[in-house]
Amino acid sequence: MRGEVSDEEGARRSAARDTSLFERMPALVVYPEDADDVGAVVKTISALRQAQGERADLSVTARSAGTDMSGGPLTTGVVVSFTKHMNTMGEVERSEDAEAERGMAGFAVTEPGVYYRDFEKATLEKGLILPSYPASRELAAMGGIVSNDAGGERTLKYGKTEKYVEELDVVLSDGSRALFKALTPSELEEKKKLQTLEGNIYREMDALLAENAALIEEHRPKVSKNSAGYALWSVRDAKTNTFNLAKLICGSQGTLALWTRAKLALVAPKGHRAMLVIFLHDLNILPEIVKRVLPQNPESFESFDDHTFTLAVKFMPQMLSQMGFVKAAKLGIDFIPEIELVATGGVPKLLLMAEFAEDTIEEADAKACMARGALANLNLKMKIEKNEKESEKYWIVRRESFNLLRKNLHGLHTAPFIDDFVVPPSCYPEFLPKLNALLDEYASHFIYTIAGHIGNGNFHIIPLMDLSKEENRQVILDLAPKVYELVIKEGGTTTGEHNDGIIRTPYLPMLFGSEMVALFERAKKIFDPLNIFNPGKKVSLPGQGGTFADIKRDMIREKI
Repeated sequence: MRGEVSDEEGARRSAARDTSLFERMPALVVYPEDADDVGAVVKTISALRQAQGERADLSVTARSAGTDMSGGPLTTGVVVSFTKHMNTMGEVERSEDAEAERGMAGFAVTEPGVYYRDFEKATLEKGLILPSYPASRELAAMGGIVSNDAGGERTLKYGKTEKYVEELDVVLSDGSRALFKALTPSELEEKKKLQTLEGNIYREMDALLAENAALIEEHRPKVSKNSAGYALWSVRDAKTNTFNLAKLICGSQGTLALWTRAKLALVAPKGHRAMLVIFLHDLNILPEIVKRVLPQNPESFESFDDHTFTLAVKFMPQMLSQMGFVKAAKLGIDFIPEIELVATGGVPKLLLMAEFAEDTIEEADAKACMARGALANLNLKMKIEKNEKESEKYWIVRRESFNLLRKNLHGLHTAPFIDDFVVPPSCYPEFLPKLNALLDEYASHFIYTIAGHIGNGNFHIIPLMDLSKEENRQVILDLAPKVYELVIKEGGTTTGEHNDGIIRTPYLPMLFGSEMVALFERAKKIFDPLNIFNPGKKVSLPGQGGTFADIKRDMIREKI
């Protein structure tokens, strides 16, 4: 291969962590220059596995920016790191009318090592954007965004990354290459005639989906976003009568194939925004608020809790000191109305932010006013911020309070283990008190805040913990199944954006049941019969990871 291979400790250590609570030291780190290099690595590992059998170091795991929160890119095998060389953008184009009919305004071609910040800069030059970007948009790369089926604050209106994946060039588990894209029935039949691994994948996957269509639809998560398991329900598009395996590769965490080039659809962002801010003291009316606001089609509907608000006040001096005098002074002045509201009415249990995006400020403001009008008889404290400068203070609190907490509480690790579940908004009055009661049981072991995408029920709880203590590490194994039992009982899912990885793969049988998990295992075997792609993620095969023992063994232990 033309790229580099390194077994130096520094290179391996840099790939041993992501932003999860795990650490795994890889055997090698490979920096491919192109898809041919990736194919050479996979072909070599495949040949060695056939000759030498199962060995933990004979596996291939993709890595881009390493911002994953689930342990997805961590391995004791070979890391294929894309950001060094495979970081080139292809064309960015406006769409023809046919694309516009689907709500897409254009497309972009990218390699997995491109950072999202660079991707967005290139697309905005054409007046386009990928709206499924995650909160880590300044740090994340396209490899993880596609492989985790990322979502974020705009997913409420625009959907997750899978919706925008048109084509993927992939390297299969024997080192061969394929292009996955939407196929008509006749094109699918031609693919099934190929006497190659690609042909076998099409034959076997077509049969799997046809034979189990009812089971797959029955177990398809009923919430609006999901990254758990394999998206078998997304391969066939009934509206277009097409078959697209790129939809399955998206969100599969590099366990089925390694993608080397993606064609992604894009939208044209709206130019103006207005925000309706709601100060909520009674959680019982939260479902009614969501029900009344959503018909106005907000671009995002976010929330943060009273812990977050209190932390923002506590650490306000540090927050302001990082902004420069002029911006800090303005932010302090801007918060005077909120301080007065809290002084008279107390800290709200939740602060809700419904943001409306339109082509003109008048249209955006009208949408916010209509949403406020729909809530008029609920006796809520509300205000409208008529532009992005006015609403910026809320986004700062939503995005920065946790970072401030982490920086000011030394010796504690971020511990994402119940960080991404989704529940139907209708269940909030019953679910949230039960969740808070569970968290309170373990309050002596961690500090936490709750924020989330309130419009579609996706909550982010990322505790800060001293992971050097055995009793705290045990809490992770004790609390998570209790939270997920609540989530599943309400018809939710364990992850909406962050995916399964090390931390959630063992919970897939609990979420989907044994029949569906058996289909996931069958799909994995069809694509990757030797299990060389990122073993222990998405499926748990005997002796190959994906267990609670892996969670316990690989947790970070050092004190910081």
